[in-house]
Amino acid sequence: MKGFCPLASGSKGNCLYIGTENTKLLIDAGLSAKSIIKKLEEIQVDIADIDAILVTHEHIDHVRGLHVLANKMNIPVFANSDTAKAIYSLSSQVLKFKIFSTGESFEYGDIEIHPFSIQHDAADPVAFTFSFDGIKVGVCADLGFATTLVEAQLKDCDYLYIEANHQPEMVHASARPMVYKQRVLGRQGHLSNEACANLVRSIAHKDLKHIYLAHLSSECNSPDLALDIVRRMLQECNMGADVSIAYQEKISHTVLF
Repeated sequence: MKGFCPLASGSKGNCLYIGTENTKLLIDAGLSAKSIIKKLEEIQVDIADIDAILVTHEHIDHVRGLHVLANKMNIPVFANSDTAKAIYSLSSQVLKFKIFSTGESFEYGDIEIHPFSIQHDAADPVAFTFSFDGIKVGVCADLGFATTLVEAQLKDCDYLYIEANHQPEMVHASARPMVYKQRVLGRQGHLSNEACANLVRSIAHKDLKHIYLAHLSSECNSPDLALDIVRRMLQECNMGADVSIAYQEKISHTVLF
């Protein structure tokens, strides 16, 4: 399939698909291998056709199925050095990583991939842009603060996958422990709905086609609230991009290129 589809997005597991005519990639493998295979089948993609997995960071909701897919199905895994070391330190299983350098573009198949640094409580977390056939896709979640670097890298994207994790007052009102609240609300935690909207405001342009709101908290956010905040901002800016939710439990809207 030539397109982009979030297979799962949230604290229970993250996995995204992006594919061209010649190259098919997964971004993260935070579900079980069995679940990832099943979700790929739902969008008519065979796991045998996946060329590589790109890892954003080492947290379990991004790497849960990585070892099985890599070792039993021989799918190459790309990560930066610090992320690879962190994954290795957390598991007794050995993985043979293909190492990229954060901030340096590389090509895989017919896709130019650019990993760039983001603020999150991990070893060396990254987001990605993917460029091919005159199309640019930005994938940026699990960050507590959108830096000027993030804004610069995500400009001119045709499609965006951006975190809208929580509503701050819902975090404060939740029964979660204080350490959780401090982490989520901190600069190395997760983006709020308003922070997401402000990021989109800074990078939106007339050719932006679709925005996915990603990694929504099941307790401290709601899809309707996140959609309303971002859509109202787009209306204020006279921007016509479509906005949808990247869901945790089900396949999200698929963009075909």
